[in-house]
Amino acid sequence: MFHLLTTYTTESVTNGHPDKVCDQMSDAILDACLAQDPKSRVAVETFGSHGTLMIGGEVTTNANVDYAAVARRVYEDIGYTEPLDILARVVTQSGDIAMGVDTGGAGDQGIMYGYATDETEEMLPKGVVLAHALARKLENLRTSGTLPYLRPDGKTQVTLKDGKVITALTSTQHAEEAELEQIRADLTEHLFPAVLGDISGIEILVNPTGRFVQGGFEADAGLTGRKIMVDTYGGLMPHGGGAFSGKDSTKVDRSAAYMCRFVAKNLVANGYAKKALVSVAYAIGRVEPVMVEAYDDTGKNLSEIVNKNFDFRPQAIIERLGLRNPIFRPTAAYGHFGVAGRSWEEIIKI
Repeated sequence: MFHLLTTYTTESVTNGHPDKVCDQMSDAILDACLAQDPKSRVAVETFGSHGTLMIGGEVTTNANVDYAAVARRVYEDIGYTEPLDILARVVTQSGDIAMGVDTGGAGDQGIMYGYATDETEEMLPKGVVLAHALARKLENLRTSGTLPYLRPDGKTQVTLKDGKVITALTSTQHAEEAELEQIRADLTEHLFPAVLGDISGIEILVNPTGRFVQGGFEADAGLTGRKIMVDTYGGLMPHGGGAFSGKDSTKVDRSAAYMCRFVAKNLVANGYAKKALVSVAYAIGRVEPVMVEAYDDTGKNLSEIVNKNFDFRPQAIIERLGLRNPIFRPTAAYGHFGVAGRSWEEIIKI
């Protein structure tokens, strides 16, 4: 049995947050490999810090990809103009791991979770939906030119009590000349009402430190996989620990987490639960999962329904969700779940 807290806080970050820049770079490299060779095996991490980016990891592919060029293109697409020295140290995947994966086994051991709730159209907790919506809108206000002094780095956060927003927060990078009073006035007008509607009675916080000029890798180090709660359920549900970005779908950290979300969403959509939590566990190199479990928020066990209708073997997940396609860079900002058009968000009849 599980319950959401009556008062809770969730956060999101913009696509210019240094950790998210690294996630997008890693997934752009994955996509570049898959576009040329759909059977590419990719495990790529990026680490950015103060003018330098390191790309590391293991890749087995027939694709010819300039990793540094892909990463730089992402950096510039997001809107950064500061110089960036890029080092790439990528080698072939360990043969010890490949032996198990070659036969259709899991690319790693571990536990993955998926969750869905009927409280929003996206079948995600309301706070998660709103935090991402604020972050997306913040990016839009920058890229559309509505607030031209905004810069790429930023965070959003909402606190809900009994389903109502009581506090909304954003910290956004800005141009040197922008005054805090103007930033607060503009975001109170253009950001919060556009997402939250009537904001009377909501505590609005904008750049609480008072200044946020230096951002991105110039201010903080960034690292692939460091925003897993932003990527999933806002810390309201468990996460197995494995990050998503930069990993091809033989890595069950990613593919099985997507499958768990797919199953949980369809349990809710088909009326088996109002809220559903699905978990699965694997042994590296083994085809069959060592565990598949599912429950609703009353504690009812839904595992029999899940095992009857869904196949959690790694290759079956890849085929069911179409995970050999170059579809991953867009997932690397504003959450992997609740976005229409992604295969693991499809509703089917069970």
